Order: sequence, then C-alpha cells, then structure tokens
Amino acid sequence: MTKIKFGTDGWRAIIAKDFTVENVARVTIASAEWLKKNFQKPTVVVGHDCRFAGELFAETVTKVLAHNGIKVYLAKGFVSTPMVSLGAKTQNASLGIILTASHNPPSYNGYKLKGGFGGPLLSEDIQKIEDIIPEKNNIDLEKLSVADFVKAGLVEYVDLETMYVNHVEKHFDMEAIRNTKMNFAYDAMYGAGQNVMRRLLPDITFLHCDYNPGFEGQAPEPIHKNLQPFSTLISESCDIDCGLATDGDADRIGLYNSRGEFVDSHHIILLLINYLVKEKKFKGKVVNAFSVTPRVKKMCKHYGLDYQVVKIGFKHIAGIMLSEDVLLGGEESGGIAIKGHIPERDGIWMGLTIWEYMVKSGKTLDDLIKEVYEIVGEFKFERSDMHLKEEVKLSIVENCTNNNYSAFGPYKVEHIETVDGWKYFFDNGDWLMIRASGTEPVLRNYAESETTEKAFAILKAAEKTLLG
Repeated sequence: MTKIKFGTDGWRAIIAKDFTVENVARVTIASAEWLKKNFQKPTVVVGHDCRFAGELFAETVTKVLAHNGIKVYLAKGFVSTPMVSLGAKTQNASLGIILTASHNPPSYNGYKLKGGFGGPLLSEDIQKIEDIIPEKNNIDLEKLSVADFVKAGLVEYVDLETMYVNHVEKHFDMEAIRNTKMNFAYDAMYGAGQNVMRRLLPDITFLHCDYNPGFEGQAPEPIHKNLQPFSTLISESCDIDCGLATDGDADRIGLYNSRGEFVDSHHIILLLINYLVKEKKFKGKVVNAFSVTPRVKKMCKHYGLDYQVVKIGFKHIAGIMLSEDVLLGGEESGGIAIKGHIPERDGIWMGLTIWEYMVKSGKTLDDLIKEVYEIVGEFKFERSDMHLKEEVKLSIVENCTNNNYSAFGPYKVEHIETVDGWKYFFDNGDWLMIRASGTEPVLRNYAESETTEKAFAILKAAEKTLLG
C-alpha cells in the first residue's frame, strides 16, 4: 500500500510505479466520500491532459464516482487545467478533477482537485480527502462501463474546449489580435493548450503543437532551458514580435520578446498590473507567492494597491481571491490569475492579455517593459535547481532553519524572510532565496540583481556555500 500525499499542487507520481489505476481509484473513493458528506447531489467535472494513459485514468475516476451515484461531466479529448476549472464553475459542479502532472517529466502523471468556484480546492478540503484515502481499492472496475453510466444518466460528455473558446471570445478583443500587423508565436510544449490556440489564432506560428505523450523526453515546464528551439525560432525569424509558451496542462506561462530572449514571470506580473491598472482602470489587491520579486510591492505602492505575500502553492492565492477583491495573484513559476477570469492560473489567458496590451498600445514588449522599469527600476532574475541526495537536501534545510548562513561568498546577509523557505537580502537590495521542493529531491535557488551576470554570480556563490 502506497501512502498518497498531495503536494503544493495535487498528487503526482510515476506512471505504472505509484500512479496506477488502483491508486487513482483509491483517491477517487476518498473524493466520493468527501463529496457525499458535503453536498446533497454532488456533481464533478472530469478531464485529462495529453499525458500517457490520460483517458484510462479519467475513465477510472469517472467509474468510481458514478458507481457512488455521483453525476460526472466528462471532457471529450484532452483539456487544460483552466478548462476543467472553468467547466466546474460553469456547470455549477461540486468539484473538478483533472488528471495531469502539469510541468513534471513525461514519466509522471497526477491528480488535481478543483473547487466548484473555478480554482484549486482549498487546503483544508484537500487534507480532509487525503486523510480518508483507503488502503486499497475495493471496487471491481472491470465490471463497470462508462457507456452504461452514460445510459443511466450518471455520465454526460461535455465540450470544455468550446466552452473555453467562447469565454475567451467574450473577454478579449480577438479581432484586434487576429488582425494586427504584429506577428505572434506559440509553443504548446506538446501540452494541452495546442488545440484551443489553433482555434483561437489559426494564423500565428506554432511549435510543438502535436499529440506526443512523451513530450520528446522533455519536462513540459516553460522555462528558458526547456524552450531553446522556441527561442531560436523567434530570434532567427526576425519578424515574430512575441512568443508565448505554456506547460503540459497550460496553466503556466513562458514569454519571449522579439529577439528570442526569455521574459520571466516577475516581469509578466509587473506588465499585467501596469496594463490592468493604467489602461483598463482595474483596482484590487495583489497577492503573490513568497518567491516573487519584492519590486511588485513597489509597483503596488505606486498605484495605491494593497499587497500581500503568501506561501508557495496557488491554492493559498485562490483562497484569498474567493474572499477579497483581488486584481492579480501570481507565482514565480509562471502561474498567474487576474481579475475578470476564474481564480485559477491560466497561461493562455495571461498570454492573450499581454498580446492584447501590445496590440492596443501599438508598443513592443521591450517598450512596455521599459515603462515598468520607470516605476520599479531595472532588474534581472535567475533560478537554479540543485538535484541532490535527500540527506544533503535535508542537511542544507537544517542549516537554513538554524540560521547558519550569514554570508554567501562576498554577499553579506542584511536580513532574512521566512514565509516559505528562506529569502536572504543583501545590502544593495539584491536577494537570494532557498527552498526545498515539496514533490522532488530538488533544492530551488532564486536570485535577483540588476544584471543577469550578477544574479548568476549570487547563485554560484550560494551553491558553493551550501555544498561546503
């Protein structure tokens, strides 16, 4: 019996090792029990992304729920996480379930729970489900048929992709984006955003928009080291104004300027705030994960917006979006949500917002970034992941906990923040953050300085100090 634990964003495991039909059924039995306890006539939206055996796992979830008398709205074909979240809200469902490992390597699959409000299920509810996962699956799945449940009215197929397309058409000036003289490109990383983007903008440049459950062996995480072919495509074309990339389940964003240079999430968050407040006249609180640049606070001060920092994991942001007037919620990893949509990360939605900003203003991405710099100052951000043995990772974490680091090479620590991990601030406003991954044997290091070279120098000094 495998102990199943939900991390910052769902349960993830290696396919055929721990991510099996039996274990997916166990999680779903617990989900069904929780649903029946909390809703009179529960309904669930179920979908899967492009990963291996997604359909098999989605059908497993569907069978278990329907066997428990719970009505299921089952997505046709692969869908993105934001489509399931939007579907849960639109269908007034009690829960959304998507089978996805998001940006993890192709050998993984995963299980994400979504609230009926259209965002990540809240931590306390996830914990309640996790606490009642049975030790084994006691349902004979072979004897159950999705087709029989469809006949009985317990399963209904839904077209979440069309639902999402209609939602986009309502909220964006798609005609302006389609008819602009600017040229855009999109890299789906073989993920679940590929079909919807072809429908929305058929004439832009596409890369990795084929069905390939192995993702060509590449983890579909939209960071620069994973997007080299896309960067090269843009720089060599000489006529692409901006490139958008999304991860495996299309809830995270990666962005490129016309020279094929990566634009990180910190800059995207600042660009979005500038557009929403300055051009669209929106207001509201900004809520960011601990790893996001403190320069966002500076921009919020400039515009008179409330600002809050929370732990890493979008569910912490989503909870606040439900109870307060939030303009934007964002994470360093590319997960961003904005007012006017659902309380959910959505890479495509953010990309379209940036493209609309460019089209409406007639300005290049670089020009818009310069406007941001006029408010917060110029900066560069870099991140490095240290793949370590678990015992090495834990000893570094212990050193951080015991406050054993007063300097990293020439960088002397002025003060430390510990909302989620450790953020070490140096005398000139530069900073380094150290945080252990909750789902992988990885230590994540983040650094910010005024130039890329200086940010890398901080990371190099940190690595040297941490490994002793």
